This record gives sequence, C-alpha cells and structure tokens, in this order.
Amino acid sequence: MSLVKKFLTVGFSTLGSRLFGFVRDMLMAAALGTGPVADVFYAAFRFPNLFRRLFAEGAFNLAFVPLFSKEIETHGDEGAKAFASEVFGVLFSALLILTIAMELAMPLLVRFVIAPGFADDADKLSLTVRLTAIMFPYLSFMSLTAMMAGMLNSLRRYFAAAIAPVFLNLVLIIALAYAWWEGADAVATAHVLAWGVLAGGAAQLAVVFFDVRRAGMVFSVHKPKLTPKVKRLLYLAVPAAITGGVTQINQLVGQAIASGKEGAIASLAYADRIYQLPLGIFGIAVGVVLLPELSRALKGGHAREAESIQNRSVEFVLFLTLPAAAGIWALSEEIIRVLFERGDFGPASTAVVAPILAVYGFGLPGFVLLKTFQPGFYAREDSKTPMRYTVIAMGLNVVLAFTLFPIFFERGIAMAEIASGWLNTVLLGGTLFYKGNFKPGLQLFSRGARIIFCAVLMGLAVRYLSTFAESWLVPSAPFYKQGAALAALIAVAVTIYFPLTFITGAVDRELLMKSLKGRKKA
Repeated sequence: MSLVKKFLTVGFSTLGSRLFGFVRDMLMAAALGTGPVADVFYAAFRFPNLFRRLFAEGAFNLAFVPLFSKEIETHGDEGAKAFASEVFGVLFSALLILTIAMELAMPLLVRFVIAPGFADDADKLSLTVRLTAIMFPYLSFMSLTAMMAGMLNSLRRYFAAAIAPVFLNLVLIIALAYAWWEGADAVATAHVLAWGVLAGGAAQLAVVFFDVRRAGMVFSVHKPKLTPKVKRLLYLAVPAAITGGVTQINQLVGQAIASGKEGAIASLAYADRIYQLPLGIFGIAVGVVLLPELSRALKGGHAREAESIQNRSVEFVLFLTLPAAAGIWALSEEIIRVLFERGDFGPASTAVVAPILAVYGFGLPGFVLLKTFQPGFYAREDSKTPMRYTVIAMGLNVVLAFTLFPIFFERGIAMAEIASGWLNTVLLGGTLFYKGNFKPGLQLFSRGARIIFCAVLMGLAVRYLSTFAESWLVPSAPFYKQGAALAALIAVAVTIYFPLTFITGAVDRELLMKSLKGRKKA
C-alpha cells in the first residue's frame, strides 16, 4: 500500500468519526447553546482531554511507536509482546495513582487551573467540579487505547485505531437522545453527557483491544517494573508528552483566561470542533502513518527512503490543507449557521463563533505541518528538541493570549494559539532542514507557491459565489435548504481547486494517480 493510500485510509476513518462528531455537536449546541452550562461542560471536558494528549496520544504515539517498531524489527513479535507487557504494567499503575490524586484535588484544580473565572460563581464552580470528576477516568481508558493503537499502527493495521473514536461520538449521541427523551434540563443533560464520555472511552478501548488480539499481539500483565527498555520509553515519553499536548495546553491556557467572560469557553469550543475536522483528517492521518514509516526506514538504514517519505508528506499536506484553510476563511459564517444555529444557539452565537473559526483557518496548514515534522525527530529518538520548541511556543501563546484577549476577546485567544502553532512549525522544519533531515528542493517550493495561488483563487471565488446563495442561507431558511446551499458551495470549491492544481502544475497528476494505486510488486 502506498504512503498516500495509507494517509487516506486513516483520513477517511477519521472523517467518519468527525462526521458523527458533527451530529453530536449539533445536538449539543441545540441543547446547551453558548450559555453557562455549555461553558461548564466544555471546561470540564478539556481537562481529561489535556491529559489524554499529554500521556496518551503525545507520549505513546510519539515515543512508544518507534521503540515498539524497533522491537518488531530486532526481536520479532515475541520481543514486541514482552515489551508491551512491561509497558502496560507501568502505565496502568501510573494511571491509577494519577486518577486518585486528581479526583482528590479536583476542587482546587477547577478553582485555580481549569476555570479560575468561575471562582465567583458557586453554582458554576460546583458543577464543573462534579463533571470533571465524572469524566477524568476517561483518561485511563484513552491512555490504554493509545498504547494498543500504537501497537496496531506499528503493525501497519491502521483502521481499528482510526475508527475507534466513532464509538465515543455514537455513545454521546445516544446520551443526548436519552436526555431529550427524558425532557432533561441543561444541567441534567450535562451530567448525562459526562457519563457518556466515560462509557465512550470504554467502548474505544474495547475496539482496539479486540483488534490487537486479532493481530496475535496477546500480551500478559506484569507487575510494574522499571526495566531498561521502560526507562528508555519514559526518557522519550516525558518530553514527547509535553510536545504532543501543545495544542491542548495552549487551549487550557486560553480557557483559563476566557473563563472570565460568559460564553467564551463554549464559543471557542464550537469553533475548534469545526477546525478539528480537517486537522483531524489530515493531521492525524499523517502523524499516525508517518511515524512508523519513518521509524522502519531509519531502523533499516534507508536514509534516502526516509527523506523521500518526509518530502512527499509535506507536499501532500500542503495540497490538502491550504484549500481547506481557504474554504474555512471564505465560508466560516455559513458553516457555523448551518451546523449549529438552532435551539439555544442563536444568531448572536453565530456572530461570535464564526470569526473565531475564520482565525483558526489560518492555523490549519501550520498545525498539520507540525504533525509532519515531529515524526522526523521521534523516529530518530530525539524528543528533547521538539519539547524545547514547544515550551518556546507555549510561552508565546501565554503572552499573546493575555495581550490580545482584552482587545479581541475570544478571537484573541484563537490568534494566540495560531501564532504559537506556526512558530513551533517553523522551528521544527528549520531544524530538520539545518540538520539535513529535510531537503525540500526547488520542486517543493515551486509546487507550494502554485498550491497557495490555487487555494487563494478558490477561496475568493467561493466567497463571491456565496452572495448568490444568501436567500438559501438566511437563518429563517429550512435546514435542508441551508445544507444544500453549503454543500453546493463546497462542491464548487472542489470543482475549482483540483482542476486548477492540475492546470498550473501545482501537483503531478500522474504521480498522484500512481500513489493512489500503490506500488507495483516487482
């Protein structure tokens, strides 16, 4: 299977999850709007999500995968199983201790870290503590899920790990339907959703667990023991955890600052959900596939192949993220109105959320390129360099968030996150280039410039054409009309962009078709 086909396999699986996520978010927006309960729920959910990125996706997708791939290459499946058993024992014990400690400290964490702006509102503070306490064990399920997903990715079995998040969204949709059926108010709905998050985490773990067994990777559970290999994992995982969770850390900082303005947390969360669709499809797909591919190439001594994989990945990212960013900028208001504007989410909410989404659009290529450059370090077992750059980027985010929030409010928080992400990307890409591990060449620069031209032209055209669909996109129009108009505009964007890229030579059509068909066996 070619590299591009692997990206698309994970990407389309992730797309399924994101589409279910949109249905979930549409129902949540209708039930909670951007009111105080929505602020509380999203603030509470952000905390376990932060630790999920730090200890699960960050640490294990970036540190565990290269070491597990190395065990497969050097000691075969039996060596890999033994390594997995050692890691599982330490991971499970650490998660148990962390969960107990966090549950006991939850009132202080909410007051001083998660949402300090809620401190003057006893009801919001109390509800945030309760919801966070219910959802925090979700971290344990997701950390174990991430470990097993890393095993599957190293074995080049990508589908189960990519499709697992669908089950979280399905459970939450069922929870929302139950709350609606019972006529629950906003507070009761938030409690049902919190328990749904916990059940959804268990469902995701079950999906990857059964696929690991199908792959023959049945490992035993050992008492926690810091073996040399586990120590090596921890040495790589601690900085990897910080690096992998940079987005969530930045968002937690923004949330703490925004908690003083009612509706700000929920508004940022809704815009982030739309932005996460292309980010998830492209960023997760590239990150999941690229790390094991680079690791195997480097461990096998194939430096030229590793260089080719890195370059093709950057070109693929630019080809898909730049038009997505232009589309988000051009249609931000229409997207928010069609997806969310109903129930407690009114025109005033759209007017706040749409500009935030437009700002996030400018950060999309940077954040996906970040996912493209990070594996270049972790595949070489260098986790300290990305961590240093992450700390620098987070520092910029804090300074800008405090500076811009009083001026631009929620948009200032988004601007700070985007600037931080681009700085991190530039530092990582520049370092890979300086060390000779990333050699873009004139062809990549030339194609990149043409892709930018095509994306900008497409965005301007769609922005102009959207004026002809205004009567179908007004808030009073039926949902089917709004949806049809938005779908038509997206279809026009695709029709404009892809032929333009072929005409201008922004992408090699023959090479793309060959990549999609895969390599022929010799």
